[in-house]
Amino acid sequence: MARVLILSSFVAASRVGGSAQALALARLGIEPILAPTALYGRHPGQGAPGGAAVSPQMFAGVLAGIEAQGRFDALDAVITGYFATAEQVDIAMRALERLGAASSAARVVVDPIMGDAGGGLYVAKSVAEAIASQLVPRADLVCPNAWELSYLTDIEVTDPAAALAAARRLGRPAVVSSVPCDDRIGVLVADGAQGWLATHARQAAAPKGTGDLLTAYVTAGLLGGRDVREWLAAAVGALADLVATCGADDPSIEALPSELAASPRVRVEALHG
Repeated sequence: MARVLILSSFVAASRVGGSAQALALARLGIEPILAPTALYGRHPGQGAPGGAAVSPQMFAGVLAGIEAQGRFDALDAVITGYFATAEQVDIAMRALERLGAASSAARVVVDPIMGDAGGGLYVAKSVAEAIASQLVPRADLVCPNAWELSYLTDIEVTDPAAALAAARRLGRPAVVSSVPCDDRIGVLVADGAQGWLATHARQAAAPKGTGDLLTAYVTAGLLGGRDVREWLAAAVGALADLVATCGADDPSIEALPSELAASPRVRVEALHG
């Protein structure tokens, strides 16, 4: 069984953050290990979330316990997501350095959670700068939304061509979500000269946490050994079907897919430029 370490938030009553990713991966037969950066009762967009950020000392202690249990030796991937403080990013980087010594095969997937088109930057600027300067260069794959990619590269992402140019400036393989595509919405994969775009119809409403789930599904697709077109179609297909089923409601555990499969809702095409 594949095993993935998640460094992100635990949100008790909303399907968002690392807790949502852990459930999604478990449904796919992948063992998740969540080291929380924050403990919240619900998504902050729904009101006062309750809870608080995990202190740097506690975060470091949790990671030390995971390492002491021998789990760094048998990881297939690490997902980094929400960080409450720049100190947490520093601790995560030190853990990645030790993990690299223990398991060079583990892939590092960085979801640079910083903000979105609706609200701009919603973490402290020091957190955004730490993610950009430390985690992004360490990533095997970066998974920003279109707004975050613009923030990281100073290229406004208005369409797939701009997203491809910005992803190439990023200098790391990237999966970019929320790419505007006329009347559709897209997810772009850029890896050197290769580019792929998966699009589906815009939905009237979607649950919170779709970006978190997409990162989980992309990671699962990578670990499944499929080629890029196949895992892109499967990851975006799983999410598109989930959104179409749930609307704005948090998905139940039963609604989370137990396998990744392409969907007729999704079109995939090669990009050149």
